[in-house]
This record gives sequence, structure tokens and C-alpha cells, in this order.
Amino acid sequence: MPTIFTHAVAVSAAAQWWRRMPASFWWWTVICAMLPDVDVIGFSFGIQYGDMFGHRGFTHSFFFAALAGIVAATYTRKAAPPDSLGVGSWSLGVLWVWFAAVTASHGLLDALTNGGRGIAFFAPFNNHRYFFPWRPIQVSPIGAGFFSPRGLRVLVSESVWIWLPSAIIAVSARIVRRR
Repeated sequence: MPTIFTHAVAVSAAAQWWRRMPASFWWWTVICAMLPDVDVIGFSFGIQYGDMFGHRGFTHSFFFAALAGIVAATYTRKAAPPDSLGVGSWSLGVLWVWFAAVTASHGLLDALTNGGRGIAFFAPFNNHRYFFPWRPIQVSPIGAGFFSPRGLRVLVSESVWIWLPSAIIAVSARIVRRR
């Protein structure tokens, strides 16, 4: 997987295309981007990596993304002032699509890594794990292994494949919005 922070960087860059969004929108964007990795706590309970609820299983699926999207959309919509120029004027459906896509982006980025056992995109209906054919991103070590030479190599890989493109997207959005 890319590091947990990188998931948030990628979607936060894409969100720069929107104007004046309330804090709840930004918080839920970051939470949804990172949320699928909550499955790592399963290791503490004896859940195996390849199980349906193991790492990169159910919480990395499109079904889970849809569920997380509706929760985030509902809470964001409630927090937005009705007369705001941002989320307050958006329908629940638009917000749901955004937050579901943000949550799904986690699994999509993970499928671009060079390690692990793949992503169960179609869980709970099918636990088959998938990768993309092109996998340029170094897989991040879980836990304390992150603070190692391998962890540094992961950050370099992510800076090239995710952070730099994200910065270009964010800056482009700001430039276009100013016009």
C-alpha cells in the first residue's frame, strides 16, 4: 500500500477543484481516503491477510466505498450551512459519489503497488484479489518497519508517482479557479 498519508494527499489535491468547502468536507475527504486501512487491526485478532476481512479485503472493496460514501455524505450535508456556496448547495447524491470515489481511490492506489496479495475490489461478493498490470509504487511496510531504509524508498517512490502529480493537479486547480 502507499503510506496512509499519501492516500490523503492524492484526494486532497483532486478536491482543490472545488471552491470554499466547509471543514467537514475536508475532514471526511481525508478520513475516507485513509479509512480502508482500518483493516490492519484484524491482524491483532488473528484475521489472516487473505481473509475477506483481512488486509486489502472488504474495506478496500467498491461495496465498502459505497457504504462509507453515504455515511460521509450524510454527515457532511448536515454540517453544511444551507446557504453556503459549497456543500450546502450540493445534493446528497453528488456528495455520495465524491466520498465513495475517494474511498475507492484507496484500493485503486494499492493495486498499483508492487507487493501484497492484491485488492478484493468485489468483496463481499467475491474475495478474489486483483492488481493492475502496471505497478510502479513501492509497497509500504506496515508498522515500525515504515521507519527504515525501505520506508524511505517507499516515500521516494510515492513522491514521484503520487505526490508530484498531486501537486500538479492542486496547483492547476488553483490557477484555473483564480481565472
